[in-house]
Amino acid sequence: QVQLVESGGGLVQAGASLRLSCAASDGSLSSYSMGWFRQAPGKEREFVGGILKSVGNTYTADSVKGRFTISRDNAKTTVYLQMNNVKPEDTAVYYCAAGPALSRTTLAQGGRYDYWGQGTQVTVSS
Repeated sequence: QVQLVESGGGLVQAGASLRLSCAASDGSLSSYSMGWFRQAPGKEREFVGGILKSVGNTYTADSVKGRFTISRDNAKTTVYLQMNNVKPEDTAVYYCAAGPALSRTTLAQGGRYDYWGQGTQVTVSS
């Protein structure tokens, strides 16, 4: 019943910054833990980062730690993926997802999410 919409993707040069957004159709994401995943052509889906619904703790994968950050607006209507110093290997379709995760481990497992957005393309040129 909940629909998620990602936005903010595009074509950027290596070293640039990009911010992806994810919003829910009902206008609120307060009841869900949120995750960001990415998938490049011919590769498996990869966890990027997420935020726990109750305590608000954020986590990022080791591959993007120090460059990407997860955040949520004060009204809890939108979650963001801030991408800094992007690299060509960051090129992928990026998806947001909503689910009941209560732990860091579950947050990183794509199969535990209930709702997924349609994805937004990020292409990094060198």
